[in-house]
Amino acid sequence: MRLSQNIWNDKNLIEVLVGNGVVIMPTDTLYGIVGKALNASVVNRIYAARKRKPEKPCIILIGDIDELEKFSVNISKQQKNKLKEYWDTPTSIIFDCEDEILSYLHRGTKTLAFRLPSSDGLCDLLKKTGPLIAPSANLEGLPPSLNITEAKKYFDDLVDLYIDGGEIKGKASKVIKLKKDGSIEVLR
Repeated sequence: MRLSQNIWNDKNLIEVLVGNGVVIMPTDTLYGIVGKALNASVVNRIYAARKRKPEKPCIILIGDIDELEKFSVNISKQQKNKLKEYWDTPTSIIFDCEDEILSYLHRGTKTLAFRLPSSDGLCDLLKKTGPLIAPSANLEGLPPSLNITEAKKYFDDLVDLYIDGGEIKGKASKVIKLKKDGSIEVLR
């Protein structure tokens, strides 16, 4: 998927996200409905807008591997070595997260999925806004939005901002569970 790196450098986009808003925007894979991952009310608002099953955690986009610490995720040396292998492609990696304070994110699964986008522009945005949850921009069980028009049919005025990246025919990221010993289990 080729997007202008400037799409994520929009001043209004940054202000809305930093101000705890909810945005439909292109991610490194599909259009996502995004908001600050470390704000429970923002996360709950996205779940409600998307009609997402409450027991299903969302993928979290991070701008730097060090941000895993914000989620009480401590990775082993073996895991860190494996990350380099997988984060060159759109891969979301699941880690254990026992922190009950983050139950609004892990939804009782005691795991969280993270993706470090390979796009420099998106990573720069994430460094300005902090980690963002980013489920695909669709209602539970329906196809992902391919463009802003489709996203508006799903969400209308339930979000604060729409960022148009044109038609996006990407696919959801690969999802793997990365165990402490560095072994993996492919889930999607």
